[in-house]
Amino acid sequence: MPTTASAASAFADVTASDSALRRFLHGLPGVDAVGLEARAASLGTRSIKTTAKAYAIDLAISMIDLTTLEGADTPGKVRALAAKAVNPDPTDRTTPATAAVCVYPDMVATAKAALKGSAVKVASVATAFPAGRAALDVKLADTRDAVAAGADEIDMVIDRGAFLSGKYLKVYEEIQAVKEASGEARLKVIFETGELSTYDNIRRASWLGMMAGADFIKTSTGKVAVNATPANTLLMLEAVRDFRAQTGVQIGVKPAGGIRTTKDAVKFLVLVNETVGEDWLDNHWFRFGASSLLNDLLMQRQKLATGRYSGPDYVTVD
Repeated sequence: MPTTASAASAFADVTASDSALRRFLHGLPGVDAVGLEARAASLGTRSIKTTAKAYAIDLAISMIDLTTLEGADTPGKVRALAAKAVNPDPTDRTTPATAAVCVYPDMVATAKAALKGSAVKVASVATAFPAGRAALDVKLADTRDAVAAGADEIDMVIDRGAFLSGKYLKVYEEIQAVKEASGEARLKVIFETGELSTYDNIRRASWLGMMAGADFIKTSTGKVAVNATPANTLLMLEAVRDFRAQTGVQIGVKPAGGIRTTKDAVKFLVLVNETVGEDWLDNHWFRFGASSLLNDLLMQRQKLATGRYSGPDYVTVD
């Protein structure tokens, strides 16, 4: 299967200069905002049957990057989150584990030790998350520290100031450098779509990230007012679909921030199924950046099993 490295080499001419990269990105088809939002809204009205809902809930749980990214994070909180990731519902061992636990670089070693022996990955935000306002050598050191501590995945933020100023090659080269610093860890590239202003910019950022070697493209940090929406996620799903059609390389998608309920999660899974199909309905290729979402999924899961809601006290508060 083609790799992200082979995809990057396929775009060598396009990325040879700032002007060539600008011509390519601005030559991408413009986004029909009205059509995009209408399709996202239409797909969001799809209903699913009880058996399909049970499958969707378990799938959504398995796709969560259970996240704590607060200044008040402690080793104890990270260990508790790791325990919840491995065994989300201690009363029902059939509940799937989450995909990953996502923490700051200084908490990676704690998370790695707590998750030892499980299949749950350790993801770490890096590159001066969430603002991305740091020199490249600082961003690379941040990344290397996280990988050295055991991170399986790196979630980096792009320099939105550079992107919005049209300095596309600078953003491209930073992503490439972080990809190299990540080594074997998979790289998720965060665009902060709420700061990119237009759908055209989101499409351009998606292609820029994929061409530079991203293993995942991710909507948001969860730290701004507008995070993942059905419309911006649909647009990114269309981008990974078209990128695979052109290069043969499959890239993952991670909406993050603002996805709190089972109904929300199901809407996003419908988007995935209807836009890119079953190949992406797996936690290797689709993730939810969330924490509170898991609690609602667990309550809905028990409702399907027992016929009654247990209430929020049934689940641990993160």
